[in-house]
Amino acid sequence: MTLTGSKPATEGLLPLSDVQREIVRTAREFAANELAPHVAERDRKGEFSREPIDALGRLGFLGMLIPEEWGGNGLDTVTYLLALEEIARVDPALAVSMSVHNSLPTQLILAHGSKDLKERYLRPMAEGRMLGAFALSEAHAGSDPAALSCSAVRRGDAWVLNGAKAWVTNGGTADVVLAMARTGGSGSRGVSAFVVEPAWEGYAVGKEEKKMGLRSSNTTEIVFRDLEVPVANLLGEEGKGLAYALGALEHGRLGIAAQALGIASACLDLAVSWARDRQAFGQPIADFQGIRFLLVDLAAQIEAARALTYAAAAKKDRGEHARKEVAMAKLLASRAAMDAGVKAIQVYGGYGYMKDYPVERYFRDAKVTEIYEGTSEIQRLVIASELLDG
Repeated sequence: MTLTGSKPATEGLLPLSDVQREIVRTAREFAANELAPHVAERDRKGEFSREPIDALGRLGFLGMLIPEEWGGNGLDTVTYLLALEEIARVDPALAVSMSVHNSLPTQLILAHGSKDLKERYLRPMAEGRMLGAFALSEAHAGSDPAALSCSAVRRGDAWVLNGAKAWVTNGGTADVVLAMARTGGSGSRGVSAFVVEPAWEGYAVGKEEKKMGLRSSNTTEIVFRDLEVPVANLLGEEGKGLAYALGALEHGRLGIAAQALGIASACLDLAVSWARDRQAFGQPIADFQGIRFLLVDLAAQIEAARALTYAAAAKKDRGEHARKEVAMAKLLASRAAMDAGVKAIQVYGGYGYMKDYPVERYFRDAKVTEIYEGTSEIQRLVIASELLDG
């Protein structure tokens, strides 16, 4: 059972422009024709492939938010999320690579990089010739990134980095990494951002994580051992790296919300199709009120999360303060993804528990959307701060 014949998740919800409609169509056809035939096998093997990443680059999907002057498409956040959601409906593991690349390293270099850094890194990243990664978290500094211990010490014309980063998406395959390291004292103001090339001596790929879900996404530890980074590769001002990173996380959280929506809508489509076809007691299980109400409630939950996600993205595109709405979107979309996985498996019954059917994979893929780019608990803290402390 596939998603090929289902309608776009956003159809009828948003008034799409001709450009947006064409991008959605392109993303759907690419996902159906190039990703769907291989996604289950890559998940089974836990196998990362650079080929679909390169294909995303050729489609222009790795530079969607970058201005044309730097080789990108100069599109808005809403349009980017439309494409990302379509990719995630079929291959959530590839979607997270697309999300990280578009949301974090490229946005940080665009916002804070020198003209030289933009020419050397942003342009090839926007054109799909270089894949980006973002290295902030550490084994003991996840939800509290201000506690990171990776260090950077100035020596002549270079900064020397030492330490390890954890759970880096694209960590073993990226061509450029935006890494955070401590250049000053304790706390958030002592952290700076550096543009690092994995080919440099002193950069090592550590443990490759074996994950419950998103198994074909490359997630690794990376280790810096006396890694010399040219002074010119300091991003922006010394000591402001964490502030830069936390600002960029709004894009990242919207990307994860779109990924979660893709997973949720895929689960709903599969559950609806199964309910129509599966017979029990002489009739399709879709005729039973319990199944119908379960699907109705799930559909409403997904549409509500989608409406909030795209409203938050539109608010951000208008240049308005959207921290609360972005956190709400990520919180509700990730919850919808998890609920959709649980309910789709319930509709499938025993079959849903088997790896022969895709709902089992989507269920595993859904869980991490409640964890990365800020756990659901962190989103609640952000929302509470905006509501009560502003």
